[in-house]
Formats: sequence, C-alpha cells, structure tokens
Amino acid sequence: MKRWIVIAGAALVALVGCSTGDDAVAQGGTFEFVAPGGKTDIFYDPPETRGTPGRLTGPSLMDPAKTVSVDDFKGKVVVINVWGQWCGPCRSEITQLQKVYDATKADGVAFLGIDVRDNNRDAARDFVVDRKITYPSIYDPSMRTMIAFGGKYPTTVIPSTIVLDREHRVAAVFLRELLAEDLQPVVQRLTAEPDSQT
Repeated sequence: MKRWIVIAGAALVALVGCSTGDDAVAQGGTFEFVAPGGKTDIFYDPPETRGTPGRLTGPSLMDPAKTVSVDDFKGKVVVINVWGQWCGPCRSEITQLQKVYDATKADGVAFLGIDVRDNNRDAARDFVVDRKITYPSIYDPSMRTMIAFGGKYPTTVIPSTIVLDREHRVAAVFLRELLAEDLQPVVQRLTAEPDSQT
C-alpha cells in the first residue's frame, strides 16, 4: 500500500511539473477560442477585446539547437501558420503566405510556421527549402505548442492561421487554406492600428 502511495505521489508531482515552470509551452494566456456558428474566418474586434495566447515557443525546424518564439517578434504583427508537408492544402498555401510575408515584412510583420504531425524532419525541411520559404517554423510533430491557444482550438484543422496584432493579441483566426488576397488586407489593417504600448 505504501508503495502505491509513493507511486501516486510521484505521478502527481510529474503531472504538476509538466504544467508549470519555465519550460512550459503555454503560460498566462487569456485567449479563449470561440468559432460562432462554425465560422472559418473569425475576427476579434475591437482591439481591447482581444485575448493574448500563452507563451508560444519551440525548436526551430531548420536548426534543432535553436528555439523560436513569438517573443522574438516584439512590437510586430505576427502571422502564425499551422502546417505539415503531408497536407495537400498546405502545399499550395505556403507559397501564398511567403508572398504576403515578402510584401509586408518591411511594415513590421513577422511570420512563424508551426510544422505539426511531421515525424520526418528532413522531409519537412526539404519542403521549406524547395518552396524557398524564408520565415522560420517551429518543429512540433506532437502539436504541443497549440496548448498556447487553449484546449478548444481545433487542432484537427490543418492548415490554420492565427494573426496576432502588435501587442500579440489574437486578432484573426482562419480555419482554412488561404490565398494572398485573403490574408494581406487583414495584415495591413493590423499594421495600421496604433500600438497602445508606445
């Protein structure tokens, strides 16, 4: 009996250890995903009603020794795209995203991919190189980074795109494949918003 109590206690400590501390993926977020009526294009306005996701960070797809984080893009609008090289719509969408990135990066826009459900890192890297994608991606086969967007975020919807404003609050979510003309106006509108922290 004593042995079972020790094992249960150790399991509880391990469980608590996974959800707190500096190595946790998500900490302190206030964003709660809601898709009214099953919408695929969701906008959170006005800006003061937007929630902030938890801390989003993970290993770089291209350099496993490097960590990539939304925190790397302080004061920038950030477009986060959830993709996988195995996903048909991701194959056509990623070049459209690169087009928007090229057109808006000088205006203070950053892009960050999250490569999910890809157990073959080399195939994912080849996918990025072949398509000449220049923005970074987090390598996350287990989709652990998605914890930052709360338990209700539909992790089965790939590709999906989350757009953060300059204060890294969630301004828009797209649960579908995007064209450049879908995304660019949203990004440009956000770059024109005043930053209340300045």
